Amino acid sequence: MSGTEAAPLRDYRIGVTAARKADEQTALLVRRGAEVEWAAALSVEPNRIDEAALRAATEAVLSAPVDMFIATTGIGVRSWIAATQPWGLQVPLLEALDRAEILARGPKSVGALRRAGLRELWAPESECFEDVLAHLRGRDLSGLRIVVQEHGQSLSTVAHALRRQGATVEVVTVYRVEGAADPAPVFRLVDLIAERKLDAVTFTSAPAVAALMEVAGAVGRRDEVVAAFQADVVATCVGPVTAAAFELWGVPTIQPERSRLAAMVKLMETELPLRRCGQAIETGGHQLLLHGDTVYLDGVALRLSPAPLAVLQALAVNPGHVVGRRELLAALPTGQAATEHAVEMAVARLRAAVGTRVVQTVVKRGYRLAAA
Repeated sequence: MSGTEAAPLRDYRIGVTAARKADEQTALLVRRGAEVEWAAALSVEPNRIDEAALRAATEAVLSAPVDMFIATTGIGVRSWIAATQPWGLQVPLLEALDRAEILARGPKSVGALRRAGLRELWAPESECFEDVLAHLRGRDLSGLRIVVQEHGQSLSTVAHALRRQGATVEVVTVYRVEGAADPAPVFRLVDLIAERKLDAVTFTSAPAVAALMEVAGAVGRRDEVVAAFQADVVATCVGPVTAAAFELWGVPTIQPERSRLAAMVKLMETELPLRRCGQAIETGGHQLLLHGDTVYLDGVALRLSPAPLAVLQALAVNPGHVVGRRELLAALPTGQAATEHAVEMAVARLRAAVGTRVVQTVVKRGYRLAAA
């Protein structure tokens, strides 16, 4: 980044809980100036497959016709289908699922299904598994045989709910999500959150939320962690499924419109400055946020030299009201030439940075920030 686009997350300290793609996420944050504390809440190799158990589950699925298949994760669908090939069960499995009504939790599972030549009948826009259940809640499932692909955490409650509607349910555990091999970094992260030494923590999976809270409970700091997330530390989630895991704890979260790492990081560029103590001003069709010596224009950090920054700070005391040239002259840093031309030059540089519509000239009186 160069010119006025200084690193937008400079001076922010951000915790990262991801195991997969942690390097990619860390690089995105560091490139924007953030200090990163990485502590994988889960195993770096989360897809632990018990092949013997999965083969037995697959053979059970193939023992009778499947009426409905519920796919919950892309990696689960891909891993299951790939695992069946050396057993000689891949073709029979795909044929059995192709004859079934297929529901998918979200776009990743949809993508995995289609790459395997399968087509979903329905998927929720929300990516929330609860909406899949809501979709089925009004239906009579009596006599239907439903296969549910488990997504790393137990879906026994889901299976029970479907059985209450009359279905026969088989849950296929493709993989289990395990805790981090070395829990020490997670314990450190819990301490940093509880002591409010982080500005934000990112989460890319619901199991990571559960794992962090489990560690916090084990060391007796869960209440402190929840309180920190509710007040000073921003729980940043990659999507709605992850964010839903925080609802149990009453923790507010932020999440991007698209469940992507880059979108999550971009969201923090805008949201984190707003969460810090700063002055937010709507002016000239833009949002200005003043935080110390840093100015954010529509979420993008600007680095102003001392003179235009001093002018902006003086105008921001009372947005919309005129500030005379003499007052602005007095606000300039010491060492500036004591002339109104110095004020004009500072205003010109300020306008070059924030736009001509933001700083207005009031003839013979001075300058003001445009009213919202």
